[in-house]
Amino acid sequence: MTSDYSLSDVLERLYENQEALETALMELTLQVEEQGAREVGGNVRGALETMRENAGHIKQGLARLKKLDIG
Repeated sequence: MTSDYSLSDVLERLYENQEALETALMELTLQVEEQGAREVGGNVRGALETMRENAGHIKQGLARLKKLDIG
């Protein structure tokens, strides 16, 4: 049985934080774009896309850690 501070638990929480930051950034991006800063919005959307691409790899790694019961 894993502890509350196992590697997989800590990484899962970091992943959840990443998702929360992504959501918050998108909300801010929508506000900025409504105020006319389209270039800034585009730059943030590019960064968010990178976060979304990496999220899949992170989730797969977490699943493997949990399956192996490592951490």
